[in-house]
Amino acid sequence: MAGTSTAIDDEIGQASVDNDDASSLREQVYEELRYRLITGRIAPGVGISTRGLAQQMGVSQMPVRDALSRIAAEGAVEIRSKRAVMVPRMTLERFAEIMGLRRLLEPEAAAAALPHIHADLLRQIRAADEATDAALRDGDVNAYMESNFSFHSLIYRAAPAPTTNRMIESLWMQFGPFMRVVYGRYGTAAMEDHHQQAAKAIAKRDPEGLKSAILGDINDCATLMNEWEQISG
Repeated sequence: MAGTSTAIDDEIGQASVDNDDASSLREQVYEELRYRLITGRIAPGVGISTRGLAQQMGVSQMPVRDALSRIAAEGAVEIRSKRAVMVPRMTLERFAEIMGLRRLLEPEAAAAALPHIHADLLRQIRAADEATDAALRDGDVNAYMESNFSFHSLIYRAAPAPTTNRMIESLWMQFGPFMRVVYGRYGTAAMEDHHQQAAKAIAKRDPEGLKSAILGDINDCATLMNEWEQISG
């Protein structure tokens, strides 16, 4: 009986490990797809192939479908059928709502993070700003999307506010694909960089200056992205 009990315990333990591995894989796929949306690597209005994504990521289709279902609940993709999944096209009303929420959440998130930003983190933030500057100079849209998100997330994630950060990232998932289309069409040359202003405010421990810089960055993004009518026309 003791041997049987040990065997059962081993099976339960192995099942627990397998479940943990499967859960970890699902979370990795989910986070990767969130990042692809935030950085605009998945285009709006184009069908998303679960098989293609699974092949790219070296996984089965099941964790991809699970991740897309979670992302659909956050409003970043639409699942019309098992074979019809896509990033919805942007509307002016939806865009205005997303930008309004960004204006409410992100400056406050940055100010809340300020007391938690130490010297090493500020160096990382400045490095992300330098990468953004380089992307602007080179007209590299992909690099800009990645470094821009890195800059903002390094600031916001410094605060012990995981719910707020997930809300912000959910908004970025929704406008990221559209933003990538706009930048791809019109380039990055006309964009103004508010990141240096934000980094200086962090160094000075100036919450109002930081909020102002983040708000200016959002407003510039909104102004450029109002080209939506020309793109959709």
